[in-house]
Amino acid sequence: MKLKAICEALDADIITGNDMLETDIMSACGSDLLSDVMAFAKDSSVLLTGLVTVQTIRTAHLMDIRAIIFVRGKIPTQDMVDEAQKNGMLIATTKLSMYLACGKLYESGLKKGSMYGE
Repeated sequence: MKLKAICEALDADIITGNDMLETDIMSACGSDLLSDVMAFAKDSSVLLTGLVTVQTIRTAHLMDIRAIIFVRGKIPTQDMVDEAQKNGMLIATTKLSMYLACGKLYESGLKKGSMYGE
């Protein structure tokens, strides 16, 4: 699924990374715990989170996550935007809850990240 379609499904406002909209995303990971992101995120995925810290961007980059969409209307700091730009990531925000955002992506056909050896 293209990042453009993901952002449209979530009615997300793109903060940075418009040049990434044609990137293919294979799965989604929804979490506010970075340890879970490190354990379960797949390559070429999108992260849905409400955790607004620079460490979120760094962890996502480490895990080859292409985009982060902040849920519940959370807005990243300028330091976060700068870090995302440095790493070539798309950052967006949606007013949807984590539950609804994950549900909309599931309805759209995006696969979930693997968990516990699935």
